Amino acid sequence: MTTDTAVAPAVPAAAAAAPAPAVAGKYYEMRIYTAAAGKMDALNARFRDHTTKLFAKHGIENVGYWVAVDEKNVGKLYYVIAYPDKASRDKLWDAFNKDPEWVKARNESEKDGKLVAKVEQVFMTATDYSAIK
Repeated sequence: MTTDTAVAPAVPAAAAAAPAPAVAGKYYEMRIYTAAAGKMDALNARFRDHTTKLFAKHGIENVGYWVAVDEKNVGKLYYVIAYPDKASRDKLWDAFNKDPEWVKARNESEKDGKLVAKVEQVFMTATDYSAIK
């Protein structure tokens, strides 16, 4: 019986912990919404029928939307949106939030209670090896 005795070269701890370099360009935001009890279908409907179109109207790029399929995360909506750069994020998000169409859609969808119990967000830029730039 033979065994492979090749060993990977040691990587200094500092190099292993260093983040990959970011690529200048789009500024991504990942948001995780935990739906209020019994509101996941209504939350998905609001995104499908209103939110994604209004994001696009305001220059916010819809990158992708996902729902969890593992039991510990059921009831969560994960999505990634993008902005031209960090400086534009607040301006575009503020314009979206003030849009009368959005205010109407949000208020109508929440007439029987809030759809979202918790919001988490992470801001990101692509690494130099990412397929998304």
